[in-house]
Amino acid sequence: MADRRADTVRSPLDRAVERSGHALARARAEGGSAGRLRLRQMEITVVVAVQAGLAAALAALLAQRLLGPGAHVFAPAAAVGTIATAIGQRARRTLELLVGVGLGIVVGDVLRSLLGSGAWQTGLVVALAVAVALLVAGRGGALVGQAGGTAVLIATLAPVDPGLEVPRIFDALVGGLVGLFVVALLLPANPIRVLDRAAEPVVARLTAQLDAVARALTRRDADAAQRALEDLRGLEPDVGRLNEALSGAEEVVTIAPARWHRRAQYRRYADAMQHLERLILYARSLARRSATALQYDEAVPPSLPDAVARLGDSVREVRRACRDGADFARTRELVREGAELAGRAWGEGVGAFGEAMISDLRTADSELLRATGCGAEEANGMVRRAAGAGEAQERPPARARMRRTVRRSAVPSRTGRRSGVPSPARRPPTRAARPG
Repeated sequence: MADRRADTVRSPLDRAVERSGHALARARAEGGSAGRLRLRQMEITVVVAVQAGLAAALAALLAQRLLGPGAHVFAPAAAVGTIATAIGQRARRTLELLVGVGLGIVVGDVLRSLLGSGAWQTGLVVALAVAVALLVAGRGGALVGQAGGTAVLIATLAPVDPGLEVPRIFDALVGGLVGLFVVALLLPANPIRVLDRAAEPVVARLTAQLDAVARALTRRDADAAQRALEDLRGLEPDVGRLNEALSGAEEVVTIAPARWHRRAQYRRYADAMQHLERLILYARSLARRSATALQYDEAVPPSLPDAVARLGDSVREVRRACRDGADFARTRELVREGAELAGRAWGEGVGAFGEAMISDLRTADSELLRATGCGAEEANGMVRRAAGAGEAQERPPARARMRRTVRRSAVPSRTGRRSGVPSPARRPPTRAARPG
């Protein structure tokens, strides 16, 4: 009794110290993640700034040489606009820029010749140019902005400076093409490096929280499992940046001849990362059901947290294989081990929420196998066989007895039945109930 009272007295302080430790560890992890994110942003900023400066200088030089003397302001502006747009949308942005300029010139010239120049004419020209651009594009963007801006210039400056239309078109063409030239030929980004930089925070946080769920199950700490769930719910910004990186890397391997040899590796990496987003959903489900199972004091066999930890190891191995261009043999082996551990946990006995966790683990393992290039049926079959092997280790299948029954001679007995075959017991004849 004295020990129990001492534990009761110490437990609030112990819990407070433990919570403080968890909060400090989480703050350090978040600080490190924020520092790595700022470092990646700084690297991207430097690359984009150098590309934009080089494109502006080349566009201004080409405009002076090709289009003659004059203030060719729009050529470097178009080049910078092409470079500074969202990664993965530069080719489309250049096309929209050129189409927008053409629409603005056509609408501006036609309406100016019919209505003349003035304040209300400028407003009407811009309104109609934007309306036409929206009808063509179906949404806002560079096309609409360039159509409206070009219409303003035509309506206001054309009466003072005739012949503005043709230089405007050539400036847009030179600037857009120079921007694409810099991105595709002079300073193309490494698509695999772009992808890996974006995948690193997603994989790091996902695997860290899977490890946290495994520790929570081992220590029977429902609060730790709930904290892991909250952290997994904050992955959306990192996943969004990963999708942007996928688009940018696809653009590079499409338009940059120097990166065409990376196409196969990019597709391999991109296919694996597409399955990662679904895996995050299963990880959240695992964390949520872990917390609930611990709150309901369900049994947690040792194989269950091991299976969760093995899932995290498999995710790390997928990213390493994609980055290094290695095969997925090690990943598939880890997945097989994880599925076997999940089957063993099933054989050891779990509650209702434990069964749901095992189902999530098997589905996540199948998703990981699909990320390595397996088909759906092949992945499901591999997980099913591995889980069955693990369950059989705890619950061996019943073996049929090898002893054979001694067969007697097949001589008909007096009753007309073969000897050795027991005759069914005769039932006494039932009498019909008498009425009344």
